[in-house]
Amino acid sequence: MELLDNLEKELYSYRPALTRRPDFWEFWEGEKAESANVPLDLEMKRYDYPAEYVDVYDISFNGCDESRVHGWFMVPAFLKKEKYPCLVNYHGFNGDRGVISDFFLWIMAGMAVLTVDCRDQGGQTGSAHAYHTGIVRNVTTRGILDPHEYYYKAVYLDCLRALDIAACLEQTDEENLVVHGISQGGGIGMAVCCLDGRPRAALLDVPSISNLEARVWGENGAFSAVTEYLRKYPDRTERVFETLSYFDVMNMAEHMKAPLFASVALKDDVCPAKHYFAAYNRVPGSKQITVYPFNGHDGARWCHWEKKLAYLKSSGII
Repeated sequence: MELLDNLEKELYSYRPALTRRPDFWEFWEGEKAESANVPLDLEMKRYDYPAEYVDVYDISFNGCDESRVHGWFMVPAFLKKEKYPCLVNYHGFNGDRGVISDFFLWIMAGMAVLTVDCRDQGGQTGSAHAYHTGIVRNVTTRGILDPHEYYYKAVYLDCLRALDIAACLEQTDEENLVVHGISQGGGIGMAVCCLDGRPRAALLDVPSISNLEARVWGENGAFSAVTEYLRKYPDRTERVFETLSYFDVMNMAEHMKAPLFASVALKDDVCPAKHYFAAYNRVPGSKQITVYPFNGHDGARWCHWEKKLAYLKSSGII
């Protein structure tokens, strides 16, 4: 279909100018080093779950500022193996670590699963950080005048620490860590894989947190709150976009090390496909992306999940 062919050609050629500041990587090395000084202090409690083939643990650990981050850790006990590949899951905006049955597909594929909350969203995880400013509508505007205080700094660092947890658990094979995320979780997963070289694969669907200046201008998804913020405080525009530049995965993409298996949808007006291609087109290594022309932010979920399993199988991970 010529129309769709032309739309896809536009996506694959889309490379907006980076907004990365000169100290971008120095900023992240400093923040990661500071986070590494905080002990993980992992707590794991066996959770009584009615399905015998999966061992479930209710976990918590210190985030980058000692906020307690909550999650689930699940092991496919029916396989009776010493080590399992581990899928690390990051959830969508205002979501949480999920319920156990959300992850049965991965359990049945023979994978352990670690899924964690993002702080101050829909789960049990709060925040120990005392922000110096308020918010407009949602957390995308929290701390938005300073990259060292911005909300997603803590989220990215917490999620990197989740990778530390996955790597150190006795049931997991640290050589076979897979990052998984949808929407916000896809953006976080992208950031994690750009800031850490350990994941063996990244499964990212309808990812967010990319091409943020354009996202704010278009009032797409959660970042429309930033547009609302700038209507209220137009004199802060430069400071706001400077802060956002440190968290825009477009600015990180050239450091992506994990093989990438992604998907986008052309009728998605929450996380428009074009904005993720701004990052995808800069990924230097192994990458594949599926474009679903007629889907919105649902992203052809179950149709695509079969493809994700096949990708992991062909990669030798499961």
